[in-house]
Amino acid sequence: MNLNKYVPLALLALTLSAGSAFAQVKKKPVPSPKNKPGTIGIAPKSDVLPVDQNVIIGKLPNGLTYYIRANAEPAKRAELYLVNKAGSVLENDDQQGLAHFTEHMAFNGTRDFPKNQMVDYLQKSGVKFGADLNAYTSFNETVYQLPLPTDTVAVFEKGFNILANWAGYVSFDPAEIDKERGVVLEEERLRGKNAQERMQQQTLPTLLNNSRYALRLPIGKEDILKNFKPETIKAFYQDWYRPDLQAVIAVGDFDPKRVEALIKQNFSPLKNPAAEKPRTKYTVPATPGTAVKIVTDPEYPYTIAQIVVRHPGTVTKTTGDYMQQVRVQLFNQMLNARLNELLQKPNPPFLYGRTSYGNFIGDQDAYTSLVVAKPGELEKAVKAVVAESERARKFGFTLTELERAKQDALVGIGNAYREKDKTPSVRFVREYQANFLTGEAIPGIDFEYNFYIGNIYKVSLADMNAMAGKFISDQNRAVILQAPDKDKASLPDEKTLLNWITTGGQNVTAYVDNVSSDPLLDKIPEGSKTMKQDTDENLGTTTLTLANGVKAILKPTEYRNDQILISGYAFGGTSLASDDEFTSANLAAPIIAGSGIAQFNQGMLDKKLAGKDLNVSPYIGESVQGISANASPADFETAMQLIYLYFTQPRKDQDIWDANMEQTRAVLANRGLDPGSVYQDTVSAVLNNYNFRAMVTTLPRLNAATLDKAYSFYKKRFGDASGFTFTFVGNFTVDAIKPYIEHYLGGLPSTNSKETYKNLNIQPPPGIITKTVNKGVGEKSTVQMVFSGDFDYAEANNIQIDALEEVLNIKLIERLREQESGVYAPGVRASYHKIPSSRYTFTISFGCAPENVDKLVAATMDEIGKIKLNGALPADIQKFVAEEARGTQQQLKQNAFWAGYLASSAQNGENPDQILSHVSNLEQITPQSTKDAANKYLSGKNLIKLILMPEKK
Repeated sequence: MNLNKYVPLALLALTLSAGSAFAQVKKKPVPSPKNKPGTIGIAPKSDVLPVDQNVIIGKLPNGLTYYIRANAEPAKRAELYLVNKAGSVLENDDQQGLAHFTEHMAFNGTRDFPKNQMVDYLQKSGVKFGADLNAYTSFNETVYQLPLPTDTVAVFEKGFNILANWAGYVSFDPAEIDKERGVVLEEERLRGKNAQERMQQQTLPTLLNNSRYALRLPIGKEDILKNFKPETIKAFYQDWYRPDLQAVIAVGDFDPKRVEALIKQNFSPLKNPAAEKPRTKYTVPATPGTAVKIVTDPEYPYTIAQIVVRHPGTVTKTTGDYMQQVRVQLFNQMLNARLNELLQKPNPPFLYGRTSYGNFIGDQDAYTSLVVAKPGELEKAVKAVVAESERARKFGFTLTELERAKQDALVGIGNAYREKDKTPSVRFVREYQANFLTGEAIPGIDFEYNFYIGNIYKVSLADMNAMAGKFISDQNRAVILQAPDKDKASLPDEKTLLNWITTGGQNVTAYVDNVSSDPLLDKIPEGSKTMKQDTDENLGTTTLTLANGVKAILKPTEYRNDQILISGYAFGGTSLASDDEFTSANLAAPIIAGSGIAQFNQGMLDKKLAGKDLNVSPYIGESVQGISANASPADFETAMQLIYLYFTQPRKDQDIWDANMEQTRAVLANRGLDPGSVYQDTVSAVLNNYNFRAMVTTLPRLNAATLDKAYSFYKKRFGDASGFTFTFVGNFTVDAIKPYIEHYLGGLPSTNSKETYKNLNIQPPPGIITKTVNKGVGEKSTVQMVFSGDFDYAEANNIQIDALEEVLNIKLIERLREQESGVYAPGVRASYHKIPSSRYTFTISFGCAPENVDKLVAATMDEIGKIKLNGALPADIQKFVAEEARGTQQQLKQNAFWAGYLASSAQNGENPDQILSHVSNLEQITPQSTKDAANKYLSGKNLIKLILMPEKK
């Protein structure tokens, strides 16, 4: 659950979901016949669910549990996890924060890996710290994740020794503890010292009924983190890191028998303490009636209401439990589809609304309604979200709604079934982790798929219509209201707020399900033929050039069984919009994408496309416009129909335009309250030389925008397809999809205008610039250091920038985090592009205490200076090369990589075959080459420092 975080609002782009086929050409791209679905129905009796026969589950004499599964996706890789039933709820009063601190110390010295030797060893083996090697601590568990290559036997087998070191041999060197205090405090600063944290401290006791969970947030207490003695954290580790509370999970491309032997060898010596503490199971006690908490903060930009009705927790263990899980999934989908429809009206009652039933904290489930109100319209928002629950309770759902929900549920389970031999190992890990921690059943995809097929149509409308009444209650309920300080005077009191909730659904009427039986297309476009067909044997690609000028690059793969990725682009974008029409042009694609197509508004289209596995969306960037899409092979034609329609029959919907304009104005109204938003707006302004096109839209510009201008610009950008290049990657054959390409892409309008983009020179200004933003009451600073300049875009130079990025990242983690203890997660991001002009940027960012800004900036420049003087250390180059080689090997087996790579190669006019020599080209990276790169790209001649500091007192 996401406690009291800002709700992510996608206010300017509505997502197009699925698709359906009506008109057809002769051939369909059918996936390979393996994994043919079964047809066995399973009666929904309350029998205990089986255990997937593909997983080996065992227990050592000392009580440690293990899960082992051979899985070939990704090839030559394995996921090793150590799961501990040891979280923050187990801490004594003087240990608050030490469950999480223990997790940190596991990376700072163990019996076999003193100090930072473990991280150093793994990085040299191609494992990236943070991105791959990681861990987390929650209320009830601490989990360590270790992805490893399996084609290097010594490294793979060493992984089990590493897990065993975490499980029982952490050193807790007092000197390392003292160094890590600053890192943990900086993690707390990074995630806290803000409005969310301040409000969370006030709302959690109400939300969690003053239970142990409300008093044991994993980050802990600052004074304890600063002052605890080593004996205190050692006591936590000795009490709770013990074999009978631990599990090892290993899933990957390996021999299961060898893995089982390694687990026994490494973990059998672990012993439980002589006097074991009982592992108390904490709960959240029920509350009679309703508890209300209203809180405000000067920096909170939204008004958010939450209604949480707590219920006894459930764990899926039987077929009856599983059947109820299916019902809940259908219920949540149907109810939220209705809430989404409200956002498509010209005057939506809220900015965001969602209601669902699911897992909650402390062995509870909860029926949670959350709504983000527009300024001054809290009553309207609360009553609207309550009304939808009441509508469902009083009148139920319609048969057509239920059938659509069932179709969509079958799409999801069917996709998982068809991809079962391509399922990433980490997904199995998550299932086994839940099984160990909560007892959640792991019947396997074969059972689950057949259960759905055999039982989902047994779910009746009466079953669904009874659910809202079971979920809604005024008992064991918490109501939370969070708002900006400036609105405090206009907020309701507790009595008024509860009255809104009580009366919210008084006048509701039954839901009317408006659907259309019209086809997407009345007839197939005649299209045009392929004029030229080229093949690249090295990459396995085929390029078609159609008579209307459209190009299509096709790469059939077997990386996924049920996926085809589609993208199309042409040059132009918003760079061709005048300054006066820019705001309208910039809104054009998201508005059109959320307006439906042809004669179907978005709500009608969503319903028509139920039960189809695809997504199609147009976009317009600064230099290009295009289409982004994906589809299962069975729904490929529908995706092509939608692509055709987004070119030829985009829909102009005034209601969608008005709704989006109103929502955007509402968000802009309070944006200036949030220090992070103010800082990022300043960053965007400075880095783009105050060009309004790259800055947050102002109200005057927004008010000057019109739907007519947006629609007209969209039509211009998609009115000539002759300059478009499409890529297709996935499970198909060229012969199977070629007719679709010729009919639908070949039928697109073509005027041969030969338009291209304009270079507007929107880029960081030259010179040395420092910009400080004083905003926020928390003792918290953010720093960005941006180096930039012209760039010779070429593979050899790109590799050197990539290497310099990772080397600098390694050095700043060592210096700023490990040595200075001044930051939690420094970041280095290098980017380079050829379009609209060849440029590069290096961005170094970190959060820290305000008093440490100057010291840490100086330390950063010192590390850069060392590389400029001597180049990178050979050991650091070795780490980058290992990580890059491993990463490339994995990417070359992923559809998403090829879809992006082929498109970018086409845009940049590059030979795509160069990817085949990328790993061998890593030999070009040397201490001298990194020295040269650092002096060239980090010279400091063009350096912008952007600093967020608290408000001056």
